[in-house]
Amino acid sequence: VQLVESGGGSVQPGGSLRLSCATSGIDFTTAVLHWYRQAPGTERELIAVSVRPDDIFYALSVKDRFIVSRDSAKKIMYLQMNNLKPEDTAVYYCNYDNTWGQGTQVTVAS
Repeated sequence: VQLVESGGGSVQPGGSLRLSCATSGIDFTTAVLHWYRQAPGTERELIAVSVRPDDIFYALSVKDRFIVSRDSAKKIMYLQMNNLKPEDTAVYYCNYDNTWGQGTQVTVAS
C-alpha cells in the first residue's frame, strides 16, 4: 500500500488549492480514505472522511470550503480547498488504515 500526496504550495488568503492523493495497493472502490492536517505544535486533525465517492464527512473547520472527490480510474483522491485562511496552514496527509502519505505543505499567507 502506498499513498503519495501532491499539490501543496503557498497561496494568499481567499485562494484555492487542489491536493491529490495517489494510491496503490488498495481496493480503491471500497477503501475508506481520510484527509488529515497538522499545523506546527498541534496534533494531527481529521478534516475529511471519504467512505464512498458520494458519502463524505467533513470537519466543521473545513465544511463548505473543502471538497473531497475520487477518480476511481486513476485511483486518486482529491481535496479541493477554497477560500483558504491562514489557519489552514499545515501539512496535509491522506490516510488509509495504518498507511500514511509523506504529506504536502500548504501555506496560506499574505
